[in-house]
Amino acid sequence: MKRIGLLLVGHIDAGSLHVGGDYPELYKSILEPEDIEITTYECDNGQMPDSLNEQDGWLCSPSRLSVYEDHAWLRDVEQLLRDMVATEKPYVGICFGHQLMAQALGATVKKADYGWGIGAKHYEIVEQQSWMDSSDEIVLAASHQDQVQNLPNGARLLAKSDYCPIGGMLIGERAWTLQVHPEFTPALADSLLATRLQLFGEDKAAAARATLSEPLQQARVAKWISRFFHHVS
Repeated sequence: MKRIGLLLVGHIDAGSLHVGGDYPELYKSILEPEDIEITTYECDNGQMPDSLNEQDGWLCSPSRLSVYEDHAWLRDVEQLLRDMVATEKPYVGICFGHQLMAQALGATVKKADYGWGIGAKHYEIVEQQSWMDSSDEIVLAASHQDQVQNLPNGARLLAKSDYCPIGGMLIGERAWTLQVHPEFTPALADSLLATRLQLFGEDKAAAARATLSEPLQQARVAKWISRFFHHVS
């Protein structure tokens, strides 16, 4: 069993909490069967780890915030990510956690010309890793408007999509990130789309909901996360 700290920096929309709970419950549901024990740190409420050695590795949650918003606690998390890279602590960043790591290391994150990336999305794996399986593509749910605009110094491209050129990064051998959501079930992704029609537009939301009939590869990427933490920590 590996002990992983979840840096909680955002929450599932209240209108969809009934589907699977908030991020701590969602990550526990996919990772506890893979021999991962999750401990949550409510960073948005000021609960930061006293030491990066408290856990075997770290996972940063998604958020409805933008990484460039002005919140003092968010700058503290950003510094925490720089410290993880400097001390080579194992780290996985998802969606906001992908973007925040990029910004922490000097990259630009901003709203994409593409607009909202929603629904089931195909991502090409650019650089295979030992903790992956052999396939060169994954399919997971997306929900984001911001995108990483450039690779920060020292990072390598892990994954990309037709709408998102920097969809995942490798930072050294002990940190990686992914823009799409392994914790989103089709039911949750559908609920979030259904409750945010004004935000996305009805036509775009309907088209995105239709893509969710395609199987999402949650379990597969959960195994990647687990293998990574067991391999490096």
